[in-house]
Amino acid sequence: MQQIAVIGGDGTGPEVIREALKVLNAVDQLFSLNLEFTELPYNGSRYISEGVTLRDSELSGLKQYDAILLGAIGHPDVKPGILEQEILLKMRFELDQYINYRPIKLYNNVNTPLKNKNPEDIDYIVVRENTGGLYTGEGSFTDKGTPDEVTVQKMIYTRKQVERCLKYAFETAEKRRQDVPFRGLSQTQLDAGYRSKLTLVGKSNVLTYTFDLWDRVLDELKSHYPSVLVEYIHVDACCIYMIDCPERFDVLVTSNMFGDIITDLGAITQGGLGVAPGANINPEGVSMFEPIGGTAPPFTGLNQINPLAAIGASALMLDYLGFPDAARCIDSGIQSAILKMDSMVAAKMGMGTDDVGDCVANYILDQGDS
Repeated sequence: MQQIAVIGGDGTGPEVIREALKVLNAVDQLFSLNLEFTELPYNGSRYISEGVTLRDSELSGLKQYDAILLGAIGHPDVKPGILEQEILLKMRFELDQYINYRPIKLYNNVNTPLKNKNPEDIDYIVVRENTGGLYTGEGSFTDKGTPDEVTVQKMIYTRKQVERCLKYAFETAEKRRQDVPFRGLSQTQLDAGYRSKLTLVGKSNVLTYTFDLWDRVLDELKSHYPSVLVEYIHVDACCIYMIDCPERFDVLVTSNMFGDIITDLGAITQGGLGVAPGANINPEGVSMFEPIGGTAPPFTGLNQINPLAAIGASALMLDYLGFPDAARCIDSGIQSAILKMDSMVAAKMGMGTDDVGDCVANYILDQGDS
């Protein structure tokens, strides 16, 4: 039995998670996965009524689950930062979810703002280091509030953090191209035995200490992955290429802050936040899967929000749990639903949130009848 902790959260989070659970129940019926869900009230509403975010005992209790499915955290009546720091980041750091995994994939019938680009051109993975860098909160003020004020924010990385992130990225690149090699490789590269490509995104000309470490560890590891072609690009150049020629990318790996920025850029190129799932992964522990669009308060309770990112997150979860066939079935169901939708934008989909979930679930159930 697979024990799944479900945190609907705030705003439209419970709505999109409801549709993800609808789809998971359908795929469970088809593949006999034996999934069991436990819904947990860790959200802004509880904080307002009880003054509680996430107790240490509750955090410890999350370790008993095989995975966590999250809707969204954030409440308009709670000061920004409280819920994010004391629920989201607390889970990420204390559960050591050191990989943020973001597929950038364009589906058929989804509009992209990139001219003359199609699904074959936008299909890559961003592996973001998720527990270090500037996000550790280390820093200081000197002479605060005076004309001579100085502030320092520290980008801190240990070799262990860098090495385990790069290893995960290499393994992702290898696994991704086991059957069909990356189409962006030249014939000369294919003849040399390469099947996939890993791109380190950094800023080594300015952040000389940090990316000296990343570069050295990358160089040390690459001999262990002879089928993976390795390249390095600066983050500003990466942003240009993501718009101009996204087809050059297979797997990207980068630091916490740069990853936070480029994954949102990538989400827009794949059609927006409504179709963008993500995962916070601890390969040796409990991982968390979520849509990246946030709580979207203006759409709460209107049955107008796009649930496909949450449904996509459930597919990532099943793949992580060792059910790749079930994950692919959900992905096919997402594509089937998209073909019936007018838009990926909330309130413009041509159907309600529940209708989208029904489309995906019915597609899956129909596979059992065929």
